Amino acid sequence: MKFEEIKDLTSTELRKRMVTLREELFEARMKHTLGQLGNPIEIRGKRKDMARLKTALQAKLGQQKKQ
Repeated sequence: MKFEEIKDLTSTELRKRMVTLREELFEARMKHTLGQLGNPIEIRGKRKDMARLKTALQAKLGQQKKQ
């Protein structure tokens, strides 16, 4: 997921994606702990995607406060 794809979403869509991604990250961590995760780099990618979502959400909220 690239920032270009994320920046056009509304704040409610961003929050929904964050919830979904948080669940996916939890599942990936559990699978990694149990040794069932095929590619542990998935966890890193999901963490970075979460950071992108948080950044986009903060930018949206900052723009709303200025208006």
